[in-house]
Amino acid sequence: MTQKIRQPIVTICGHVDHGKTSILDYFRGSSLQESEAGGITQKISFTLYPKEQIEKACSLIAKKGIKLEIPGFLFIDTPGHAAFTNLRKRGGSLADLAILVIDINEGIKPQTAEVIQILKFNKTPFLIALNKIDNISGWRTNKDSNIGLQKNIESQPLNVKSLFDERYMTIEGSLSNYGFDSDLFYNIEDFTKKIAMIPCSARTGEGIQELMMMLCGLSQKYLAERLKLGKEAKGVVLEVKKEKSNDYAEAILYDGEIGKNDEIAVANIEGNPIITKIRSIEEIQPLSTKFKAKENVTAATGIRMQFSEKMDILPGMPFLSYTGDKEKVKEIFRKELTETIKTQNKGIIAKADSLGSLEALLVLLKQSNIPVLKAGIGNINKADFSSAKANLEIDELDAIILGFNVSVNEDAKELLTGTKIKVITEEVVYRLIEKLEEFRLEKKKEIEKLKLMELATLCKLNILHQYVFRATKPAIFGVRVEAGKLNPNTTFIDEEESKIGRVKNIQSDKTSISEATEGMEVAISIPGVNFEKELKDRKFLYSDIGEKQFRNFKKNRDLLSSGEMKILGEIAEIKRKKNPEWGM
Repeated sequence: MTQKIRQPIVTICGHVDHGKTSILDYFRGSSLQESEAGGITQKISFTLYPKEQIEKACSLIAKKGIKLEIPGFLFIDTPGHAAFTNLRKRGGSLADLAILVIDINEGIKPQTAEVIQILKFNKTPFLIALNKIDNISGWRTNKDSNIGLQKNIESQPLNVKSLFDERYMTIEGSLSNYGFDSDLFYNIEDFTKKIAMIPCSARTGEGIQELMMMLCGLSQKYLAERLKLGKEAKGVVLEVKKEKSNDYAEAILYDGEIGKNDEIAVANIEGNPIITKIRSIEEIQPLSTKFKAKENVTAATGIRMQFSEKMDILPGMPFLSYTGDKEKVKEIFRKELTETIKTQNKGIIAKADSLGSLEALLVLLKQSNIPVLKAGIGNINKADFSSAKANLEIDELDAIILGFNVSVNEDAKELLTGTKIKVITEEVVYRLIEKLEEFRLEKKKEIEKLKLMELATLCKLNILHQYVFRATKPAIFGVRVEAGKLNPNTTFIDEEESKIGRVKNIQSDKTSISEATEGMEVAISIPGVNFEKELKDRKFLYSDIGEKQFRNFKKNRDLLSSGEMKILGEIAEIKRKKNPEWGM
């Protein structure tokens, strides 16, 4: 007897607004996309698409003589950001196949690039739906399956065909930068060596049959072994809904069979199993978003489980049938989570809303060469601030908490004020990485500049002659900081290079301060100076620097502001009045 095979799990992914949900809508004959907030998928949804529907919707299958052996598909529609492409199971991606939707007119966008990186990391086979061909100027739509997509593409007016070729070849070129060879599906002989691109339109339906046919053909030819059904139930929790009396979880069952009153083990963040009994189980209905109560369900399918008690279960966590061997289950979970959450002995703190999101974030951080010390699921809490605080002593560049699709807990919000710890949160992962890289670059410059300024200070003061509070022992008078930064203990010279003295104290509104910045008006005291004799006819004072310090500043000019660069030039002019070779 041949072993039963399950439905292939197909993730539909890509950039926001490139038509993921619209393609799925065309498959299932619904218009879910219109009802979504702003037409953008907010959370993962799944659709059970049975064999009978494939045969009904795709006459090409019978026409091409393809004998359908798969029982259908389980489609997973995902929000744009890559984290949702990254649904995980032990040993790789939860998806058997992916449809990467790219708007042929817009090409590869940042979120598309993210998704490609995740698909590559997970070694997930994928097809490309080149959507919105009907938006190519002058395109003639023909849905007659007797003519076929290839013939219709080749019979487009010359200028339209030229535009089409240019756009798909641009995408083909971009994909080669990620290490993928691709071509239009009808030009490919070996689908193990090239990624198939299927031009289509989710609006007119052109090319959708070809997309379905390719999915069926590739699933049957290359996934047969992977689709064999095991006995033990295995799945991934997508979302946990909490209610007063108990909780229920929406999940994907990707292997085996599960039933009402069965015991299952769900992993927690440490990899320890939470054991619970299923009080009731519902299965997603074909071509619907509704669930129906069942005694038993078989993979692959979308399910909703109600548990016998309330538990703290996190999204993205794996579950499996529990047979009583807690140590064995613990070993399986720990191995799985160790593969997923890989951290280093130094780095930033990373948080995300689910296990899949977290791993996607870690993959992309690794590609950006940003180390991660600690990674977790859920909102940013006080413990995360403690970890980041320890980093302030070691490396300020790592005193960062990164939050993907999470917020800061109420009890931790008070820690945000008056801290050097930087918290960056975002709902789109590529923006999060961009913000992080920008901040780290600015912070690095700031740290380097501080080191530079520790050796010498650049400052130009405008003497305010109307504010002389004491002429001598010490001289106390008003100044405006024209450029740079004024610190106590800085030695000043005048425009003729006469040494004036060292600033002992700086006051603002009769209060001593440790620093005055550009534009501030403050009072300074300089011991050993007679204001009437030495400063009465002077307008500006400059911080005194040596030749070595001057060269160091010049070498690091990218760290200096335009005002500081101007002071540097003026100091050089003053010094070169006596020594023309100074600082050369």
